[in-house]
Amino acid sequence: MNQGITTIVYPVQNIAQAKALYTALLGKQPYVDQPYYVGFKVGNQDIGLDPNGHKHGATAYYQVDDIRQTLQSLLDAGAQTVQDVQDVGGGKQIAIVKDAEGNIIGLTQNS
Repeated sequence: MNQGITTIVYPVQNIAQAKALYTALLGKQPYVDQPYYVGFKVGNQDIGLDPNGHKHGATAYYQVDDIRQTLQSLLDAGAQTVQDVQDVGGGKQIAIVKDAEGNIIGLTQNS
């Protein structure tokens, strides 16, 4: 089951500067603050900053119950794999595909 978009990750070049800006915008400190990723919780949504994310651009991630099954369904429907299923820690898995128009679609599953 698709639970909608729960995570949006923005590529940033200067993570310290971006962290300051998003802290001011969101009015809270990040719950993850690492050199490779800064994450904020806003209600039921995660807002992430990724200094290595420029190859994909900003990515919206759909929360799904079975990431491998959903990925295969998208591939069967014509999507192309950009990033296969990857464990990013804390029981979270992500994958990225693009549709026929080149739009990026992120998938995420919490184990």
